[in-house]
Amino acid sequence: MTEQTIVLVSHHLCPYVQRAAIALVEKSVPFKRININLSNKPDWFLSISPLGKTPVLRVANRAIFESAVILEYLEETQPNPMHPSNLLDRADHRAWMEFGSSILNDISGFYNAPDEVTFQLKTNGIAEKLTQIEHRLDATPFFAGVKFSLVDAVYGPVFRYLDVFDQIADFGLLTDRPKTKAWRTRLTARPSVRQAVGGDYNDQLWNFLLMRNSHLTKLIQAKAA
Repeated sequence: MTEQTIVLVSHHLCPYVQRAAIALVEKSVPFKRININLSNKPDWFLSISPLGKTPVLRVANRAIFESAVILEYLEETQPNPMHPSNLLDRADHRAWMEFGSSILNDISGFYNAPDEVTFQLKTNGIAEKLTQIEHRLDATPFFAGVKFSLVDAVYGPVFRYLDVFDQIADFGLLTDRPKTKAWRTRLTARPSVRQAVGGDYNDQLWNFLLMRNSHLTKLIQAKAA
């Protein structure tokens, strides 16, 4: 590995890894990707990831962990800026990126919900946040206009979950949210978003959901019966 080589240490399902991969592609930065098994973390990984999480970006002999920090590092060091230049707009974008992280937490609760009551509460929570996004969006291709931003990079992986959830049932998450639905469609078609995961991502996620022993797992099993 040369000093210029950038390595993205990844897990094949991690939505936070996808953010970094999308940003690297959008910025036309060559990088190498190494996937690890988070159920059996190698010692070398634990030595560079204090929290034991992906992603980690290795640059020369340094390691950067936490996706938000990685995105900011790429923004500061690589071409093709994805943040707006106006400082207030940039702060607004960062806030909505954090909002996207909260939706990912809700999605985790959704697919891990042990019973129907908890599942419905988690579904309602996601729907409410998507309503807030609906109110924020303009009728533009991406979050804040024609330019693809880091906010878009954060929400591409969020909507990717919905692609698989839609195969199970219609949970009404995008009902009466036309701007959010259109945004999802545009992000899904974006080459950088498509390339952020492997070709077997949907199958991998499906198998992961089957192993949750959750209410959603029961819905999947009922659909297959």
